[in-house]
Amino acid sequence: MENNYVIFTDTDTDILPAEAKYYGYELISMPYRIGEVETYPYVDFEEFDYHTFYDQLRGGVLPQTSALSPVQYVNYFEPFFAQGKDVLYVHFSAVMSGTFNALAIAERELKEKYPDRTLYKVDTKGITLGSLNIVKEIGEMYRNGASIQDILAWAEVEVDKFAIYFYADDLKFFGKSGRVSKLAAVAGGILGIKPIIYMGSDGKMTSIAKAVGKKKALLKLKEFVVELAEDIKEHRVIIGHSDALPLAQEFAEMIKAEFGDDLNIEYAVVNPTAGS
Repeated sequence: MENNYVIFTDTDTDILPAEAKYYGYELISMPYRIGEVETYPYVDFEEFDYHTFYDQLRGGVLPQTSALSPVQYVNYFEPFFAQGKDVLYVHFSAVMSGTFNALAIAERELKEKYPDRTLYKVDTKGITLGSLNIVKEIGEMYRNGASIQDILAWAEVEVDKFAIYFYADDLKFFGKSGRVSKLAAVAGGILGIKPIIYMGSDGKMTSIAKAVGKKKALLKLKEFVVELAEDIKEHRVIIGHSDALPLAQEFAEMIKAEFGDDLNIEYAVVNPTAGS
């Protein structure tokens, strides 16, 4: 069944180009900058060399992110509006970036030019793998011929049931970015403190617990999974990492021990823009 609308998502959701193509997504590239060099994922490179990228961060590089312009958003959506198709954009948390101010300007411009067309949006209220799970669920609905109204109704109920929990291995990056004081960042590094961070229905990152050492951090994450799991065998479980696959695999074994080896586990690498 052919859909009469087009779906979009962005690279901040961790989806890979091959996955986007499988589901039918058009992919918006969210840029990051190292020094004077601005990079658009999967436009300026075909495959994310995540080990090299995260090695740069471990070496002290602090990348920055930047918002798209209204013109860039128009360039993404207008060709489909011109074909008479509506657009559904499944995006990362709108409260996390000023890029959505530019999106609002582009949306107004497009509405003036194409009054019969509509840009629909689903805010995943997450980023990286927290968004990826929702993007894949909606992608499956799209492949099966669901209408925009079907997807919006699903999202209204289900998006708030998805969440992302993660821990930060090294507080020095939080200190550099100003998210925690430099003194706290140094003290945390010396003591091995790992803040447990949560993203829920407000779309923001919130520190909800602390653990000392990687093992205790993983155990704390497992506690949240055990406490909150709902029909876990009926859904995919996505474990993300920023160049730490062995830790992700260790965590997978921990939750398999709790729920069984038949869990539908997938791994995702945190994209460079969100990783920044």
